[in-house]
Amino acid sequence: MSGSLEAIRVSDHVYWVGAIDWELRNFHGYLTTRGTTYNAFLLMGESITLVDTVKAPFRQEMLTRIASVVDPARIETIISNHSEMDHSGCLPQIIEQLKPKRVLASQQGAKALEAHFRIGSRIEPVAEGQTVNLGGLDVTFVETRLCHWPDSMFSYLHQDRVLFSQDGFGMHLATSEMFADQVERWLLDHEADKYFANILLPLANFINKTLDKVGKLNLPLDVIAPDHGPIYRRKQDIEHIVGLYARWAAQKRLPKAVIVYDTMWSSTAAMAAAIGDGIKTEGAEVILMPLASCHRSDVATEILEAGALVVGTPTMNGTMFPTLGDVMTYLKGLKPKGMVGATFGSYGWSGEGAKEAATILQQMGVELLAEPLQVQYVPDEAALARCHELGRVIGKKLKTSYTPR
Repeated sequence: MSGSLEAIRVSDHVYWVGAIDWELRNFHGYLTTRGTTYNAFLLMGESITLVDTVKAPFRQEMLTRIASVVDPARIETIISNHSEMDHSGCLPQIIEQLKPKRVLASQQGAKALEAHFRIGSRIEPVAEGQTVNLGGLDVTFVETRLCHWPDSMFSYLHQDRVLFSQDGFGMHLATSEMFADQVERWLLDHEADKYFANILLPLANFINKTLDKVGKLNLPLDVIAPDHGPIYRRKQDIEHIVGLYARWAAQKRLPKAVIVYDTMWSSTAAMAAAIGDGIKTEGAEVILMPLASCHRSDVATEILEAGALVVGTPTMNGTMFPTLGDVMTYLKGLKPKGMVGATFGSYGWSGEGAKEAATILQQMGVELLAEPLQVQYVPDEAALARCHELGRVIGKKLKTSYTPR
């Protein structure tokens, strides 16, 4: 057994026994530039319980960490809070190898695990609000459907006041420092922001319901232990991440514009710069995101709290530029609400690109502040002046409609 693969104590009865994935760089089209962790937890009562497992290739890493505390064969119960493969991938092998007495999941979780692995009747469904005594430790199960899969649930350990929140309050961040108070706040906030924007934003209404449900339960919390990223063990850190989730789920927007664009011969780029200058003239924040150097998941992160989404595209082959087709499809699926916007672009002889982008913004529920602004070939001074004026219109709307943080 490698001494470097040891469990980390979280509380009196809880150890972290997960795995660190330093190599992961893509998660369903979301750029994970800092890798991730797959968190699993060992509950050390009179009998032993494992909360979640890990992605299949990391099974031995998890087992080695468990073995630093106790013989894995002594695990009698496994709790599956979420059936997605990065948390259940090695579950069938673990069941066969360790032969636990019980495997607990939500009602939907039992169905999902069966659909994934054909495990059969070995999964025992637990009910909403049910409390189970596991070797002298009391664990209550709270269904959190569509936070972020239909099977999702939280598990709460009463004795240590630990909430196992599956993907809720998580982030993709590989780090050997397993507690939030050991990581710089700016990095935590950025990765939590990115995670919410790219994974949980389409489920904002369900996140609101989950926060309300957990709040009404009035559970005392000493620790929030998510399935990805650092563990929260200080009151101020717990309050901070819960507050961020409440704000993001409410989709409260700031006087900030994101201009996402691509360009063929720099004409659309020149228009983007002029629009950005117009927005800044009115005192609103503006972020320019050229798709030659910006990933779709970074665009999603920037629009999480932005009040305006402004899209610039050349016309190529009678349609949007391909990179805009990609990012607009991605953003549409994330379902941001409460935004204003506009489209623009250069064209050669037909000009469908900016019009097509405007149609997608309308389908997203974005309030368009102007007709698509298009320029044939290279924008002259008069065209750039029109771009600057469009920016001022957007900036004024941002300043009057949204409140700074």
